[in-house]
Amino acid sequence: MIIGLPREIKDHEYRVALLPSAAYQLIKRGHTVAVERGAGIGAGYPDLEYERAGAKLVGSHAGVFEQADLIVKVKEPLPAEYALLRPGQLLFTYLHLAASLPLTEALIQSGATCIAYETIEVNRRLPLLEPMSEIAGRMSVLVGGYFLAKHFGGSGVLLGGVPGVLPGKVVVLGGGASGINAARMAQGLGADVTILEVDLERMRFLDITLHTAHTLYSSEAHLLDLLPDVDLLIGAVLVPGARAPKLISREMLARMRPGSVLVDIAIDQGGCAETSRATTHQAPVYVEEGVTHYCVANMPGAYARTATQALTNVTYRYVETLADYGLTEACHKQPSLLGGINVMGGKVTHKAVAEAHGMTWAAPMV
Repeated sequence: MIIGLPREIKDHEYRVALLPSAAYQLIKRGHTVAVERGAGIGAGYPDLEYERAGAKLVGSHAGVFEQADLIVKVKEPLPAEYALLRPGQLLFTYLHLAASLPLTEALIQSGATCIAYETIEVNRRLPLLEPMSEIAGRMSVLVGGYFLAKHFGGSGVLLGGVPGVLPGKVVVLGGGASGINAARMAQGLGADVTILEVDLERMRFLDITLHTAHTLYSSEAHLLDLLPDVDLLIGAVLVPGARAPKLISREMLARMRPGSVLVDIAIDQGGCAETSRATTHQAPVYVEEGVTHYCVANMPGAYARTATQALTNVTYRYVETLADYGLTEACHKQPSLLGGINVMGGKVTHKAVAEAHGMTWAAPMV
């Protein structure tokens, strides 16, 4: 099979979907890996490393799509890439379709089979999403603390405090992979941390694991009680494949102190606040109701080398299986791949995506 590795064209996206070492392993198995020139430079992997691995360097973005049977990316296709996809082609990447009707419609029209990393589920876990959730969770505290600085319009609160001064208050909505990593980072800085969660077993795990962090059952009433004193609010909620629930209304946000910060990790799935809208690393923040919003839709791209390594660690075995066996046999060998198929044969094949856009859905035909 010919595996295509295009350069990411999303604003300030520096990750690359496969390491040179992964390309080497695929080539050893008899496959061809076509890599767009410059695809790995942002993550610290120059073209020479792919050449040494045996990959074929391609001079144009379109050229990679033209040659490849399987396109492996990091982020969803952008409008400039819609026409490059073709019937029968496999696309393997993060898609987050519930947040974008135009992208969903474009993939339906392409005829390609589109497999989303974020909806592949194994034992109620999302193994291909978890590493990026971990990075985004840890980042959320770093960027949140950064934008609390007064010269950035923040309240001037140092999250860890100092002797004789109380630490800042951090509230994390959701105790999943991103939420627990956010809480660990905030706890490490010495902040006062509260995690809101609805799963009682998960709360017991968080309580045992995090020691000094508080757990609280997630309800609107509890959130309303907390918001007036919060310095950093982190949205880390996730419903696999579906649009993120809007847990924070504009009226609720207005209860927060001026200069406090909201980091919405759920922005890839539409965001968990009514006031959230996607931003970029170039212009990461805006202010609504006196609260600084950080809603960058590709947060892990900021730490591209770490993120690329972590992503390849979890995606490679699926890429290898798809390349070795093709889609149908790969799904038999790795049944979790079925849950990743969001669009196939001109139809939406993931129920949560269809429901988000009011579309009908069909089970994938494999």
